[in-house]
Amino acid sequence: MSDATGGRFGTGPLSRVAALVYTLLVVELLFLLTAAPGLAALVLLDRDAGNLPLAALCALPAGPALSAALYALRHRRSDLTDLRPAAAFWRGYRGNVAGVLKIWAPWLAGLTIVGTNLANFSAAGVPGWWAVLLVAVAVAAALWAAAALVITSLFEFRAADVARLASYSLVRFPGVTVSNLCLLVVAAGLTTVATEAAPTLLAAVFVAALLRNSRPMIDEIRERFTA
Repeated sequence: MSDATGGRFGTGPLSRVAALVYTLLVVELLFLLTAAPGLAALVLLDRDAGNLPLAALCALPAGPALSAALYALRHRRSDLTDLRPAAAFWRGYRGNVAGVLKIWAPWLAGLTIVGTNLANFSAAGVPGWWAVLLVAVAVAAALWAAAALVITSLFEFRAADVARLASYSLVRFPGVTVSNLCLLVVAAGLTTVATEAAPTLLAAVFVAALLRNSRPMIDEIRERFTA
């Protein structure tokens, strides 16, 4: 049996597109399932500075869910007849949850501190450039967290090594950093014009883009830092 391109069913271009769409849909549903409790509470929170610690707590389950999505998409199959995205997602979730939380939880805590300072900036009586510095720190931390999330999802390193590799990668791969910055801007824009739930509904697409952006970093880490 052949597909529309005349090849064996499950291996042609149309089948590969169908396999990608199916994988993205399954990964998106599983992401929402695993991150849903926190994300649902996050949407219900008022946009108030006092709720920032609660928002960080609600976002905690999203870390392992994103890691599992990265793992599943990295190990996805292009053959329509041999798709197991759900199995890959759960394998990545179980294998990475502990390591991811060692990176994700401190990052959320740091982001909460920065956000609280920005929200109460007028009461602090510090120069205006300090707010610009805090925003720059928050953006840099988000880019670092994205790199660290990719590394800890696809490789087995200690948390300290993941942190160092992520910091190294921000400078070593400026193209990756700029591409991920664009993703961050798009996600922030969606959140601003819609709701916090908007980026989550496209989480699998953002993860796929993050994975694609990070290919140079992934390839070098595999070649230089793994056996």
